[in-house]
Amino acid sequence: MTPVTATTVRLVERFPQLTGEEMLSSLVPPPQFDHATFDTYRVDDSYPSQGEAKDALAQFAVGAQPIAARGLFSFGRKKQRIDAPVKPGVYLDGGFGVGKTHLLAAIYHAVPAQRKLFGSFIEYTALVGALGYKNTVDLLRGTALVCVDEFELDDPGDTMVMTRLLGELVSTGTRLAATSNTPPNALGEGRFAAQDFLREIQGMADSFRTIRIDGVDFRQRSLDSGASVEDEGDFDAALATSAGGGTASDDDFRELIAHLAHVHPSRYIRLIDQIRAVGLREVTLLTDQSEALRFVAFVDRVYDAQLPIRATGTPLNEVFSEEMLRGGYRKKYLRAISRLVASTHA
Repeated sequence: MTPVTATTVRLVERFPQLTGEEMLSSLVPPPQFDHATFDTYRVDDSYPSQGEAKDALAQFAVGAQPIAARGLFSFGRKKQRIDAPVKPGVYLDGGFGVGKTHLLAAIYHAVPAQRKLFGSFIEYTALVGALGYKNTVDLLRGTALVCVDEFELDDPGDTMVMTRLLGELVSTGTRLAATSNTPPNALGEGRFAAQDFLREIQGMADSFRTIRIDGVDFRQRSLDSGASVEDEGDFDAALATSAGGGTASDDDFRELIAHLAHVHPSRYIRLIDQIRAVGLREVTLLTDQSEALRFVAFVDRVYDAQLPIRATGTPLNEVFSEEMLRGGYRKKYLRAISRLVASTHA
């Protein structure tokens, strides 16, 4: 049998540029959610809040009044009809891997409007950075729906900019849908995530209805082991096979981490343009917080593009130090680990 070969490129040699107009045109759901619907959302019957969230969001998508409410601490209580006016925004509060992005994309596809946007928090803040605040408001005004995936609460400046931007859009009729992450089975962090969100967005809080989604990470349901690691001698063949004969990236891990500091995170998606598999050689532990957070942003783009990762060295689920996993960015690192494990098994 003829061995599979692949063209390889080095991401560290790429310096992508992205205009404001290109940023705007890219504000659509990631490819794996091109056809996401409420019907294709995989409900885990062990967690009733998933089915309830799906039903409530389906109603929101078509502008209808939800038939039932479930407060943040109302688990087990009898559902009652809501007679209050429908709020212009919904916030999906829950752990990673419970399908929030799928549901967000389902809202996007179900809303009967021509002008709607779907992007990560960092993509919207990058748009403001590229076009300026006023130009961004003028450009987005009249948009029927704005979906914000992974709303970040750890940067006060960016949070304030986004809150102000969304407030101006809501005042002219735009509806909003947002997600954020809380780690599963962490009662302290998980149960109060919604309050954190509402507090940080201050004057916008009354515009959102929070919907809790419980569950376990679907990526881990069938992946009990850690990230897959390739032997040095098998790496080239594994990478070529994963790329299916197409183009694969092949970089030293430390060199790539250094390179990410010179590319704005909003452009990471262009780093992997036309790539079908990502290769990382000699992975090592990350101890610098800035480097780790840039790697998290890179992992998000790789995962959104559904690219397999092949790596040597330290298992990628062990790449973040124990100190980081105990710190304020714990949620981001746990999400990245979940995605890294899935990508190395893809």
